[in-house]
Amino acid sequence: MKLIIQTGLITILVIIVSTISLSAQTNETPGTWHGFKKTGFQIDNTPAYIVTPDNPLPGNPWLWRSYSPEFHVAIDSILVTRGFHLAFLNYKELFGQPKLMQLWDNFYDYLVREKHFSPKPALEGAVRGSLCEFAWAKQNPDKISCIYAENPVADIKSWPAGKGKGSGGPQQWKQLLEVYGFTEEQALNYTDNPKDNLEGLAAFKVPLYFSFGLHDALVPMEENGLVLATNYSKLGGPVTVYPMTRGLQEEKGHHVTIENPAEIADFIHRSSYPVRLSLRNNLFIHKNGSLNNVLYKIKVEKQVTIAFLGGSITANPGWRDKVCRYLTEMFPETKFTFIPAGIPSLGSLPHAFRMEKDVLSKGKIDLLFLESAVNDQANSTPAIIQRRALEGIIRHAYRQNPNVNIIMMAFADESKLGDYKEGRTPAEVKLHASLASTYKLPFIDLAEEVSKRIAAGEFTWEYDFKNLHPSPFGQEIYFQSIKRLLRSEFIGKPAMVQAAFPLPPALEKANYEKGKYLTIEGAVNNKDFYIDSAWKPADKTGTRTGFVNVPMLVSEKAGASFSLTFKGTAIGIALIAGLDAGMINYSIDNKPPKTIDLFTQWSASLHLPWYLLLGDELAPGKHQLHVTIATDHNANSKGNACRIVYFLLNE
Repeated sequence: MKLIIQTGLITILVIIVSTISLSAQTNETPGTWHGFKKTGFQIDNTPAYIVTPDNPLPGNPWLWRSYSPEFHVAIDSILVTRGFHLAFLNYKELFGQPKLMQLWDNFYDYLVREKHFSPKPALEGAVRGSLCEFAWAKQNPDKISCIYAENPVADIKSWPAGKGKGSGGPQQWKQLLEVYGFTEEQALNYTDNPKDNLEGLAAFKVPLYFSFGLHDALVPMEENGLVLATNYSKLGGPVTVYPMTRGLQEEKGHHVTIENPAEIADFIHRSSYPVRLSLRNNLFIHKNGSLNNVLYKIKVEKQVTIAFLGGSITANPGWRDKVCRYLTEMFPETKFTFIPAGIPSLGSLPHAFRMEKDVLSKGKIDLLFLESAVNDQANSTPAIIQRRALEGIIRHAYRQNPNVNIIMMAFADESKLGDYKEGRTPAEVKLHASLASTYKLPFIDLAEEVSKRIAAGEFTWEYDFKNLHPSPFGQEIYFQSIKRLLRSEFIGKPAMVQAAFPLPPALEKANYEKGKYLTIEGAVNNKDFYIDSAWKPADKTGTRTGFVNVPMLVSEKAGASFSLTFKGTAIGIALIAGLDAGMINYSIDNKPPKTIDLFTQWSASLHLPWYLLLGDELAPGKHQLHVTIATDHNANSKGNACRIVYFLLNE
């Protein structure tokens, strides 16, 4: 009896070029496995082996056995006979916990890099082996051709805890609590079982195949395999379910007779072969410099603060959360403090002036992730302002901590895809790359990677990425590239003494290195302006976190005015540009007034945080700003409102 839930398959195979140094894989020992050549070795002092077929298929497809390597070997034998390699890592009772995931990463990297195996193995497991294969697969959905699981454990509450219909495994439950460091309460509240968090695998359309006994009283299918299959299919993932009736009754119906090994082998074969390589490699990672300083903090001081400064792609759930989790699992003895400083719609100019409040005021930063290329293009930020802002951010970070490491990133949007398609590098990406090179910062050109992989037919923007705010598929693409950089910088490298970066002369003397917020309390009301201590919209239009229920300098009346005395070389305003945003006339030091429209293309649907630079390259010293709300307003605006949250000051 077979139930197939299929939503179509997309094969996306990748190749990794890495410089990761692994523990020695020496002293290979020859042997045999069911008549085939077997080679034993060690990865990080863990026994492993590979089985080599007599006639390997092109691209070296392989089957990765996660547990019980001598249990039901008929499927494996068929595949080795057909030209697949077989690999096994003897990690014993680790149940898929994070330490094991690092070991699996190293095993994978060794086989792909040194043995030239296909970059997308098929995972095969039985019972508790599913805890391991799904833990790794969910972290690496782009590296999996397919998953086959027999009697898969999908929820540790069912097995080994035995808190459902099954009898459980008391000894294994005790072992699981120990290796995870869980109390029983923590384990029962665990939310990353194989049945959970399957969005990434489903987005990559990784095909699953489960076989299990209909009368399994140890790992009941209705608490495990069927739940996993149902959850996956609801997310659009392709899954085949094959219940079987013939089992060993003395084993509570748990160990079944595999009725269709050739069919399962066919499933693995067609999911894994032919092997297609990807454009993804380190060509899109420009190291320029290292991450040695933050590695020292991680390995020696074991206390690290990491900040993420960017727009909505940084603010939204996705790659940032995955990076945080990956680092905490990679280095469990290190205390990480993460500062999420992403605000939708904001680019380099806002970042330069809000960095002190939103990032640096929270402590000494050891690693900064920085992105603004998407919003700089969307907001039409002039190139000169981008350069001054980004250089200011970099220099400001180094002034706070000369040992800080910074990673710059350029994410993808449709405009950038169009540029790459026409054979030109987007202006914002060029600017990021130039500054990263000057200041010896790692730079990941994710826009180029996405563009070129789309052009190569690996995936699509419309159906896979879907938006500049990526789908789970896109978030995985981003995370895997960032993970590649982190692994290449952190794994197998010694912790070196921190070295301060010698700041070169500024490329832009007028950069916003001393950018900061200036509070609105310093403004002098000339007419009809007042401070609303906790502004919120009277209409139902949306807002941004941090820009509602906060003090604002406000007026909705034409002719209203205020003055501000300040000391610095640049001045601007951070305001709320909603559907009633007006225009302002402004003057600095009694020079001829200028007019600027506060209404934006997004104002009709959002009380948008909007940052405007009013004066730049001013002489050092005291200046005065005078602002008046104009009589006229944008034809699409419903009013004359001016609502200022902060002034922007470069001291």
